[in-house]
Amino acid sequence: MTARVERVALVSPYALSVPGGVQTQVRAMARDLARRGVEVVVCSPGTPDEQLLAAGIAHAAAGEVRAIRANGSRAPVTLSRAASRAFASVASTLRGGVVHVHEPFAPIAAYDLLREHRRPTVGTFHRGGGGPAYVAGAPVIRRLRRGLDLTTAVSRHAAITIQGAAGVHPEVLFNGVELDLVDAAVPWPTTAPTVLFVGRHEQRKGLGVLLDAVSRIDLPIACWVLGEGPETASLRQRHRADARIEWLGARDDDEKLARLRGADVLCVPSLRGESFGLVPLEGMAARTAVVASDIDGYREATGGHATLVAPGDPEALAVALRAAIERPATDQVLAEARAHAEHWSVHALVERYLGLYARAADTFDAAHATVARGRHVRRGTTGPEQ
Repeated sequence: MTARVERVALVSPYALSVPGGVQTQVRAMARDLARRGVEVVVCSPGTPDEQLLAAGIAHAAAGEVRAIRANGSRAPVTLSRAASRAFASVASTLRGGVVHVHEPFAPIAAYDLLREHRRPTVGTFHRGGGGPAYVAGAPVIRRLRRGLDLTTAVSRHAAITIQGAAGVHPEVLFNGVELDLVDAAVPWPTTAPTVLFVGRHEQRKGLGVLLDAVSRIDLPIACWVLGEGPETASLRQRHRADARIEWLGARDDDEKLARLRGADVLCVPSLRGESFGLVPLEGMAARTAVVASDIDGYREATGGHATLVAPGDPEALAVALRAAIERPATDQVLAEARAHAEHWSVHALVERYLGLYARAADTFDAAHATVARGRHVRRGTTGPEQ
């Protein structure tokens, strides 16, 4: 068995300056690996991330960021070959290390390092739900997948998606919650029962459904809306008369977690395309009641510790939110939800990955040894008789 991995390159195809599940996981894993004494370098498009630099973690950032339509959203990727070559160069110098690529087939940050395949490489798939990009990109994907020694998916939904799209059969893991950051947050003060929304303001995330539900609740509540996006202006205009809604815009992680701990209810009304329920798990870790859409990723992650309602139904959502406000969950119920969330911690996730990194290194070394033996035979130097 290969010795414990001491160096890891974490590659995100998405700019860390834009909020997202992949970006959250890359940062969280980088911090946990660094705390364990692993030498970490993060590669991603855009500009260097201040959070990582403040934690003493190297960040190789390169390439202009472009917003590309994907899975009902806009993915902040780069189309720069220079950036892809730069990340491949980082990977090639990672002596004794492992490369861990998140969403390896997303354009195009990891393409060169996957083609070159100079270091043991693990790929993690996050996306739930296929699309035309997988069909159009099939020839490229067939080439790139040969650069992966081991693959994982963040949920069964994500695993099924990549199996159908690319014939990859990943090991199912999860996304992890940074429990220490949640616990360190000081609850944000409130003056009324408060519902919190966290996410990008786009149709897939269901903010419009939540606001329509709030309009049906004739109670003196507050609704905190974090984030921004293409629907922000139209939704603000449509609900401009409701003074209970507080539009907060994009805030840093510290304030997000403080408001998560201060809110009475976290509402996660996504309509589709969520392969894993990281945001609901963060709410459960914060001991905040969670009302979410009944979709595969959320059902799998919450494990019966959240109220789930049909996606896209503002009437049903209003009923669930009213119940959560008027009959708050007991301390015992919230503690059980927190205990469930603890099983999905980043620390536990990284522990799993350290074992997988060692396996990937063994696979890579064995494959290269086989290639070397083949070359040896072809050159006619197989034994002393010759």
